Amino acid sequence: MFLIVGLGNPGREYENTRHNIGFDVIDFMAEKYNISINRTKFKGVYGEGNINGEKVILLKPTTYMNLSGESLRQVIDFYKIEKDNIVVIYDDISLEVGRMRIRAKGSAGGHNGIKSIIAHVGDDVFPRIKIGVGAPKNDLVSHVLGKFSKDERGLLNQVVEAATDATDTIMCKGVSEAMNLFNSFSAK
Repeated sequence: MFLIVGLGNPGREYENTRHNIGFDVIDFMAEKYNISINRTKFKGVYGEGNINGEKVILLKPTTYMNLSGESLRQVIDFYKIEKDNIVVIYDDISLEVGRMRIRAKGSAGGHNGIKSIIAHVGDDVFPRIKIGVGAPKNDLVSHVLGKFSKDERGLLNQVVEAATDATDTIMCKGVSEAMNLFNSFSAK
C-alpha cells in the first residue's frame, strides 16, 4: 500500500495558492484515477483506491501546513505503511514555476510542512516531489499564500500532470527511476 500526500492548507481562502500545489496534485490524481477524496479522519481528508494495481491512499492533511506530520503519522500507524511507500508532494520556492524535483530523502530545506513530517516520522528518508512556485520578491508568507498568474497556472497544469506521472513511476519502478525520468522536467 502507498500513501500519497499532498501538502497545503484547508479552506477556501487557500485554494489555488502556491502553498497548496500539493493539494492540487492530489485532486488531479483523484480525478485521473477515479478515487473519491471523501473520508475525514486522521486529521485529514482522504480516499482509497488503486493506481496500476497498487492500493493507494490519497491524503490532504487538514492540520494546516506546519502540522502536516500529525496527519501523516496517524495514517502510517493505522495502515502500517513503510516509509518507502510514502510520497509527499509540496511547494518549493527554490525552484522556478514549471519545474519539479524528486528526492528520495533530505532535510526540510526550511519548509515547515516537511519539518513537521520529519519530526513525526522520525526520519528524513521518504520519497518527495517538490514543485516549483518561484522565489518570493518580497515577503515569503504573502508569496506562498498568493495566487499564481494566468501564465504560471498554464505551466503548473503541466507540472501537476508530470508530478502525477512521476508518482506512478515511483510506485512502479522506484524513486531512482522517477528521478532519472523527471528531474529534468520543465513546463513550456
